[in-house]
Amino acid sequence: MILAALLLATAGPVVVTDDGPVRGDSAGAGAVFRGIPYAAPPVGPSRWRAPRRPARWTAPRDTTGPHAACPQIAAGWNDTAAAASDENCLFLDVRTPRLTAGAKLPVMVWIHGGSNRAGSGSGTVDSRITDDGIVLVSIQYRLGALGFLSHPTLSAEQGGRSGNYGLMDQQAALGWVRRNIAAFGGDPARVTIAGESAGAQDVGLHLLSPGSRGLFARAIAESGTAGFGLPPRSLAQNEALGTLIGRQAGLTAQTPAALRALSVAQVLKADTDVNVPNLDDDSFIWLQAVVDGRVLTEAPASALAHGQFARVPLLIGVNARELTLHGGRPAAAATVRREFGANATAALALYGLQPGGTPVDDPRLGDVTRQLATDLTFRCPAIAVANAFAARGVPVWHYQFDYGADVSHASELRYVFGETKPGEPPMRRYWSNFVRGGTPNGASLPVWPAYARGRAYMAFDQTGPVAKQNLRGAICALRAVP
Repeated sequence: MILAALLLATAGPVVVTDDGPVRGDSAGAGAVFRGIPYAAPPVGPSRWRAPRRPARWTAPRDTTGPHAACPQIAAGWNDTAAAASDENCLFLDVRTPRLTAGAKLPVMVWIHGGSNRAGSGSGTVDSRITDDGIVLVSIQYRLGALGFLSHPTLSAEQGGRSGNYGLMDQQAALGWVRRNIAAFGGDPARVTIAGESAGAQDVGLHLLSPGSRGLFARAIAESGTAGFGLPPRSLAQNEALGTLIGRQAGLTAQTPAALRALSVAQVLKADTDVNVPNLDDDSFIWLQAVVDGRVLTEAPASALAHGQFARVPLLIGVNARELTLHGGRPAAAATVRREFGANATAALALYGLQPGGTPVDDPRLGDVTRQLATDLTFRCPAIAVANAFAARGVPVWHYQFDYGADVSHASELRYVFGETKPGEPPMRRYWSNFVRGGTPNGASLPVWPAYARGRAYMAFDQTGPVAKQNLRGAICALRAVP
């Protein structure tokens, strides 16, 4: 009896979800839960199908330890996730500062980056951004070909559509949040979806997807947009790519059964080795939005132009230096001619790449190839999205992060989720304000003007947060691709 009482006293808190009870770890007045299944394992006959609810359970499920990431190829930065990956990976993590049903705290749902082919949701809930009175949820979704492949035979069995399963996973996770987050102290009416890189692209796609309407109240997109500066693929084009992947995997008879009989390793290798048509860098394979007609019904540029997006407050921005140009300086002039089209002559002059010109390098934005890569893939697309939102009267706040000696892709994340020292960018405070109230502004912070007022943006640089205007205006006016 005494031992049983001691075990009961030391057991973690239990929350009853609509799929079954889960047991987490206590964290002060709150709690942490890791690896809650929000969908059934997408394995066997469920591979390359829309997610479905998991089988119900009755005994408290332990959600205190590590869980698998979704299958992916190791690339150095993601080795831990790759080593711990499994096709049974549709989990989410929750950290709440107050485990009180009905507390109605604002909720931030984080969608991890990784080119939609790598990364995991693990570790995000270790952030103490929850100390700001926010419930933090981190979700996982199918990656790479397992998450985004279309194929003619899969479309034939699924009502004429296939692909974008990873986005459907995210929608299922957001549905779980809407149904269950109140039991963890969250407010389902105050959900902010947020992500970085591919996660930001997915945020952008949820802003456009009819199936995501009503699942969130505001959005944060860090270094990524729905279009990612790339032309979208049609369903037919993605089906053709899927056929190439099947062929790369060694299949002659490409039936749904044969595709599902492939091992995870075979799928990942074919995904990595396939030569993607009309794409300079094959690592961007799953960063081209796929207009499948179900999850995404219209190309991003068209949807934004027509105002077919969720009218919710948006915080969007980039880092001053994101990535380098594929092909380096030898490819720079040709890239400008291809990407800027009729405006290429003016763009070449601005970059100093015209015949006889001197390339315009910059001590903060980097050499001309880094400027060009960041402008085309990140900076100008984010501005195009901000323009579309502002034109419809939707509140939008724009930023550029340029703090520290070696700014690159994802450099801002530690200032969003970590503890900051005096003099460092107070991004977490701005982000927390936005999640709580739909505006980044708050007491004792420099005012961050809305974008519509003179294309304003906040510069997070060495001098602190400073409001400026018209970021990269001359260049981005020549290429308005979201």
